[in-house]
Amino acid sequence: MRFEALIAAGADAPLDAPAAFALGAAAPDDVPTAALAAAARARRDRVFGRRVTFSPKVFLPVTNLCRSFCDYCAFRRSPKDPGAHTMAPDEFDAQLARARAAGCVEALLCLGDRPEAVFGGYRRQLAAWGHASTVDYLAWCAARALDAGLLPHTNAGVLSAAELAALRPVNASMGLMLESASARLCGRGLPHHRAPDKQPALRLQMHADAGRLRIPFTSGVLVGIGETARERVETLLAIRDVHRAHGGHVQEVIVQRFRAHAGTAMASAPEPSGDDNARAIALARLVLDDDVSVQAPPNLSGADIAALLDAGVDDLGGISPLTPDFINPGHAWPHLARLGDALAAAGHALTPRLPIHERFAARRGFVAPALAPYLAPARARLGEVLGARAEAA
Repeated sequence: MRFEALIAAGADAPLDAPAAFALGAAAPDDVPTAALAAAARARRDRVFGRRVTFSPKVFLPVTNLCRSFCDYCAFRRSPKDPGAHTMAPDEFDAQLARARAAGCVEALLCLGDRPEAVFGGYRRQLAAWGHASTVDYLAWCAARALDAGLLPHTNAGVLSAAELAALRPVNASMGLMLESASARLCGRGLPHHRAPDKQPALRLQMHADAGRLRIPFTSGVLVGIGETARERVETLLAIRDVHRAHGGHVQEVIVQRFRAHAGTAMASAPEPSGDDNARAIALARLVLDDDVSVQAPPNLSGADIAALLDAGVDDLGGISPLTPDFINPGHAWPHLARLGDALAAAGHALTPRLPIHERFAARRGFVAPALAPYLAPARARLGEVLGARAEAA
């Protein structure tokens, strides 16, 4: 009966910390996944209705050079590794043109952690292009994206407050997955032991800096990398705490299911089951505040999109009609027409959005003045995405 009362409370409002820890630690026999999911759906439907949003994006891997070595990562490279690449300015411009023609509205700028800190050749390449730093190059890239009619969202690893401030005028939103609040996972032999930028304190500091700068922000939890049930709840509560402490700037939290990649240290590590993933999603919805979307990438869920909907997801993140998921290269994005049909069959409406959610675009101070003129044209182009999906169907 005690668990039933906690679940019922979570359907109405965010769980307090003791309730979150109790439900997070409960075994499926004591707290069935179906009961958690039903409460999460009730919260989701009350706040967001039956619309499930996504951002039509182009994924632009500005560089895959990275100073960190996460045991599960298939994206990062050192300069001499096969596949190491930094996008040149003309390559970047060409991809923007293709993205605009394909109906993309978001330009996702993604890259490894602090490559200039360890790779001299990369620093020299930036200088040859006229840029003093990665952040300088990112600002140029974002400005070019705006000129092409796309709204940038930058995920560049850990950035300082000054770097965030430099990028804010040319970004609709920015992001950094917390992944885990557990410093234990940075210990020897664990997934983050060779990744200096995965220290939770550093990542939470960036979350706080983004809040002070009123940057619409994306965070996330990575499910299945060796964290305990308590650590997973601690991660959700840490995101909620920093969101509440700094003006409510976290617009979405990604619940990302670990997928094993060949050639990585965790290639043979077990992946979380569909039930584990559903419980993590439902718990996120029950813990996080109502102004925070819960997002799960549909390409990592297998073929069962209904499981994400049943667990309380209201957003599917960025989906690209043009580029692969460079972080999870073995998992293709779903076709929009088929995805829309699957959602409709489950009673939901697939709805395109900007990288800045509308509730944040309407809040004072969350749109940089220089960015404001670009929002209405981008918003108008969302209708083109719907039209293209209808034609494809």
